[in-house]
Amino acid sequence: MASTHLLSAQPTFTTVRAKLEDLRSLLAAHQIDAYLIPSTDEHLNEYLPEARQRRPWISGFSGSAGDLLVGRQQAWLYVDSRYYEQAELEVDPTLIQISKVGLEGHKTLEETLEELGQQANQQGKEFRLGFDPFTLSVKQYRDFQKRIEPCGVALVPLLENLVDKVRSLPIWAEIEPLPALATSKLFYLPDTLTGESIQQKLKRVREEMEKKNVQILPVTKLDQIAWLFNLRGWDVPYNPVFIAYAILTLDKAWLFTNLERIQPSIRNQLQAYVTLRPYEEYGATLRSLLSQTTPCRVLLDPKRSTMGTCILLKDHPSRCKILETSNPIEGMKARKNAVELAQMQQANLKASRAKTRTLKWLSEQVERGNAITEADVAATVEHFYAAEEGFQGLSFNTIAGAGANSSIVHYGTPNPERVLNPGEFLLLDSGAQYTSGTTDDTRTVIIGDPTPAQIERYTEVLKAHINCAMQRFPKGTTGAQLDGIARSTLWHAELDYGHGTGHGVGAFLNVHEGPNGISKRVSEPLEPGMITSIEPGYYEPGWGGIRIENLYMVKDLTPPQEEGAEPPKVWYGFESLTYIPFDKQLINLQQLNESQRQWLETYHRTVVEKLSPLLNEEEVGWLKDRCRFEKP
Repeated sequence: MASTHLLSAQPTFTTVRAKLEDLRSLLAAHQIDAYLIPSTDEHLNEYLPEARQRRPWISGFSGSAGDLLVGRQQAWLYVDSRYYEQAELEVDPTLIQISKVGLEGHKTLEETLEELGQQANQQGKEFRLGFDPFTLSVKQYRDFQKRIEPCGVALVPLLENLVDKVRSLPIWAEIEPLPALATSKLFYLPDTLTGESIQQKLKRVREEMEKKNVQILPVTKLDQIAWLFNLRGWDVPYNPVFIAYAILTLDKAWLFTNLERIQPSIRNQLQAYVTLRPYEEYGATLRSLLSQTTPCRVLLDPKRSTMGTCILLKDHPSRCKILETSNPIEGMKARKNAVELAQMQQANLKASRAKTRTLKWLSEQVERGNAITEADVAATVEHFYAAEEGFQGLSFNTIAGAGANSSIVHYGTPNPERVLNPGEFLLLDSGAQYTSGTTDDTRTVIIGDPTPAQIERYTEVLKAHINCAMQRFPKGTTGAQLDGIARSTLWHAELDYGHGTGHGVGAFLNVHEGPNGISKRVSEPLEPGMITSIEPGYYEPGWGGIRIENLYMVKDLTPPQEEGAEPPKVWYGFESLTYIPFDKQLINLQQLNESQRQWLETYHRTVVEKLSPLLNEEEVGWLKDRCRFEKP
């Protein structure tokens, strides 16, 4: 689980009111009844560069997910269960109505638009919904179209983003100048880190294009572009990617970005494989290729391409046929090669040592009776991450939530005044970016002595984690299937959590990566080389929250085929990348069955084996004590 609280300063409710008024004046000028402001940007990023943090800028809500709808008189914010508490803390309900999607009596965005469309129809009018087509995926647009157009809602694409237009008004440009976009220096990753050259990757992608009989492939997702060209940058907080577009044909490639930040040495690395062009030339180049290429079939990934790109393609309907299917780069990126997996193992071992040292430091501070704050914990874990070789930065803003704050799933603002108190949980979710890979893990610990209820619920979450982690599954098993397995024992205890069980993780790339994951919404099969988190939890507002998260790589467990025998059934399983002790004070071994206890003992034994050579004598003694259990 990763936090995405990025704004350095929250807008005041007074400035939110003024910004909404300025936006509403533009609604009237464009003859639209409402304007949709989704969480994403032109590259469908989850984490946004500051210049593209439109919804946080105008609403004050800083969560990573949540859509804002601004009408002529009203505004609505739609959030899922991860952000119920956060939205209440950050949003003025007199300005913006919070809709807690999933709770009874709270509408979804689509339900609100259906209602508004029907009301307009009753008055003999059409309800016009404006949106920036470069901030919606093709699939999102189609889903909206299918759902709300029959209710009298007209979707009106506006190529100029209205929030950007408000931000450019003199009053806001002077008070809150728009930050620069795409200015970080790019750096090149050698084959010793990536395991595959640019030339090899381009060859593989073009082979897939030929199989699908397509001649043009637009690429808009930043992690796909970074992976394809073995380049990294820091245009987006916590993610080593850079603002760019790319286009591939069967014999050429174009990269569109801010060219001023590309050093001559990198230009030399790229010039044999790719033509460099300014970021602004993406649309014109794509249109030009559509006119020149015969035949002209374009691969468009409806989940990972914007409606803006689709509109560019539809400018040439007579010359361009679109094949809507998954971008082959997405699957290639997710299936790490042997070099990438080895690098990820190294990175996560570094992060495991750093987190373990943080937990040791924390236990010592508590034993001495020192006053420790959430911010102290966040600073300490970053200090230990930074002490490891190859540290590039955090992979997301550290979540260090104490007591009731631990129940805020994406609590991303460790408080320098919130002291950790005896009897409270501390939920520490953190990760680092190393040149060797990306990390993400969570440990929930107790400050002082736990209550029976804390032990019982923590153990139930641990059981869910173990059941998923030790599960073997046949080839073709999807993330949705494993999500149900993870929740099974929690459901028996009438406990649950509102987020997915796991997400894919990139190799020195985004901490949240598709297409794989473990969630009821993920239909992608898990395959060898993919990396996923396993992170069940339990959250009760006011009481606290529990999350236990490791990263795992998918491995092929199929036994070797005997000569002359039928091919064996293919079975997969998980191997941990994370080696950090669980809080044994919170574990009731009697709640675990024999196989769960065996998994736990084996895991803790492996933690000691992996980390002991990397720790000093005192640290090893502390670790062994934390990994030693009395038999029930």
